[in-house]
Amino acid sequence: MSNFIQPLIVDTAVRASLIEKISLFKNKKILVVGDVGVDEYITGAVKRISPEAPVPVLEVENEDKSLGLASNVAQNVVSLGGDVKLVSVVGTDEGSEILKNLLSKSKVATDYLVYDSTRPTTRKTRVMSGQHHLVRIDHEIKKGLSSQSENSLFQMIEKNISECDVVVLEDYAKGILSQSLVEKIVKLANQKKKFLMVDPHQTKFAEFYKGVDLIKPNYNEALALTQVHEDQFDNASERVMHVGRTLQKMTGAKQVVLTQGQEGMTIFSQGEEVTRVPTFARNVFDVTGAGDTVIAALALGVSAGLPLSEACTIANFAAGFVVGKVGCVPCSVSDLVNSIKTMGQKP
Repeated sequence: MSNFIQPLIVDTAVRASLIEKISLFKNKKILVVGDVGVDEYITGAVKRISPEAPVPVLEVENEDKSLGLASNVAQNVVSLGGDVKLVSVVGTDEGSEILKNLLSKSKVATDYLVYDSTRPTTRKTRVMSGQHHLVRIDHEIKKGLSSQSENSLFQMIEKNISECDVVVLEDYAKGILSQSLVEKIVKLANQKKKFLMVDPHQTKFAEFYKGVDLIKPNYNEALALTQVHEDQFDNASERVMHVGRTLQKMTGAKQVVLTQGQEGMTIFSQGEEVTRVPTFARNVFDVTGAGDTVIAALALGVSAGLPLSEACTIANFAAGFVVGKVGCVPCSVSDLVNSIKTMGQKP
C-alpha cells in the first residue's frame, strides 16, 4: 500500500465552486447525539485580597454564557443552513434551563432532550481576571447513564432517525455514550441506511466506535485511540499514514478524517488514495469549539452529497473562522463564504 499523501490544491476556481455548493446545506437534516453543556465566563478585575481568607476578590465586570460540547455542534449545523435534532440527557436544574434558553436563541429545538433528575446538566464556569484563570467551577457527573435514561435516549433516537440525512455522535466522555448504546446506534443506522459519523474521545479505545462510517479524531486523539507510539516512525508522513490506517482497521470505518491543526486534515478512504487538505487559518486566538464546527460542516457536506475532500475543505475554512474568535462561536454562512474568499489569499 502506498505511503504517498496527495495534497489537495485549493485555487481560485475551487474556492468559487465551494461557495456555490454551500447552498446545498440548506435544510439538510442532521441528528446529533452526545454530551451537551454550558460554558460560563465571569470576568472582572482583582484589586484586593479578601479579609476573610487569603484569596483574591473579583469585582465582576461581565458574565457570558455559551453553548458547549454537542450543543455547539448543533448550533453550528443551524448557523450553516441546516436543520438539527439534538438528542441528549440533561438534569432538571438551573443548568438545563440556561441550556434550553441558549439553544432556543440559536434556533435549536429542545424537544429531543431527555431529563434525568439524578444528574446535573454539565456546566463549566470560568472565573477570570484578564487572561488569568482564577478558578473553574464544574457542575457535572461523568458516570454512565441509568438504564432508564439510556433506554429513553435510544427511544428518542429511534423515533427521529428516519427523518435525518446524517447521524453525528459527539463524545465528550461525560457519560452519555456507552459502548452498548453506540452498538445499538450503529445497528439502527445500518438498518435505516443512515450515514453515521463520530467525533471520538481519546479516553476510549478505537473498537468502542466499531461500525461507524466516518471517524474524525484530531492527531493526538488518534494516537490515544490506537495506542500507536510516535517514536516508531522517523518520517512524519509515515507516522500519519500508519495512525490513520490503523484507526480505520480497528474501527472498520470507511473513512477517517484526521485533523492536524495548522497541518490541515488528512483523509483516509477505502481505496489506497490518501489526501491532505490544507488549512489557511492565520489568526489563531482560541481553538475551543473548532472541532465542533468541523464535524457540523462535514455532516452537512456529506448529507449534501459532496465528495469528502470538498466537505473537508469547506469544514477547514469554517474552522479557520472560529479559531480567530474567543470561545465557542458558531460559523454562519456569510462567515464561511468570506473565509473561502479571503483566507490564505494575498491582499
